[in-house]
Amino acid sequence: MPFEFERLDIPDVVIVTPRVFPDDRGFFKELYKYSDFAAFGITERFVQDNFSKSSKDVLRGLHYQMYPKAQGKLVSCQRGEIFDVAVDIRSNSKTFGRWVSAVLTGENHKMLYVPPGFAHGFLVMSDTVEVVYKCTDEYSPKDDRGIIWNDPDININWGVDAPLVSGKDASLPLFKDAEKM
Repeated sequence: MPFEFERLDIPDVVIVTPRVFPDDRGFFKELYKYSDFAAFGITERFVQDNFSKSSKDVLRGLHYQMYPKAQGKLVSCQRGEIFDVAVDIRSNSKTFGRWVSAVLTGENHKMLYVPPGFAHGFLVMSDTVEVVYKCTDEYSPKDDRGIIWNDPDININWGVDAPLVSGKDASLPLFKDAEKM
């Protein structure tokens, strides 16, 4: 199997590490293969790919979509380094309100699988990053939601006090006021 799967403290969130085949020209890796993911238990189909380029200290998130358009994501950092975060917003979950994180880089090739029912965000740790992520549903503006990045109840340690956030992200509600799944 060309992928290794590692469950985090919230077991539905998974670090996925592909096999990398380097040679004197560079390297080759598979980013996704349905049969391998399904054998592990990740059976959602991905229907949209997104690309994001950002500079140091940019924080994007915490974003999610409500059902019926809830999105699972497979996040990979192709260049640079990000601190990637998933927050459980499933109100009937044992891990409701908890978060997990992973450092994804262009060098470590790790990816983070974030299932539907989680808010997602990342902080850019390098000068620039290029992030690619697959989504299990298409973007739906009417179902788009979020939680403020510095929510005191979630208490994510981002490692920066004043990240660069969009106006939209700066005005997101607190966790206690946000719609949950």
